Amino acid sequence: MTQDQTVNQHTMAVLVDNEAGVLARVIGLFSGRGYNIESLTVAETDHEEGLSRITIVTSGTSMVIEQIKAQLERLVPIHRVQDLTIEGPSVERELALVKVAGTGDPRVESLRLADAFRARVIDTTTKSFTFEITGTSSKIDAFIGLMKPLGLVDVSRTGIVAITRGIDRL
Repeated sequence: MTQDQTVNQHTMAVLVDNEAGVLARVIGLFSGRGYNIESLTVAETDHEEGLSRITIVTSGTSMVIEQIKAQLERLVPIHRVQDLTIEGPSVERELALVKVAGTGDPRVESLRLADAFRARVIDTTTKSFTFEITGTSSKIDAFIGLMKPLGLVDVSRTGIVAITRGIDRL
């Protein structure tokens, strides 16, 4: 496989007008062309200007990623598209709630591992814990993997949020 055919994961930040239907149009662009969205988060970033940021994680060859960017930039309510993976330094984080059931040694071990991963206990019963953990997706994946044999019950993840480093806005 040549360099141009290598499939890589990319995180894109898209600055859009905060209005009804914009997210549906963005998702429609992806689904209509067969592109997969691996993670999607949306939030208003500037109330006065009526702007929201959509953070999309997708995979593709360099040609596919360029096509996605070009097609996104053509949508009318979009102000800017930035591929955070290649356009300079950025910070990415994800949040997860992880519920683990257990008693005795597995319960103690889950607390020990949570401490090592800097996960916080946000709910507890005599038979379960719910942990809150933030970090990179790989950190969260590792934490979940270690919790499976200890009694993992459920996981809820936010998806990736990302922002450029430094003083510049998207």
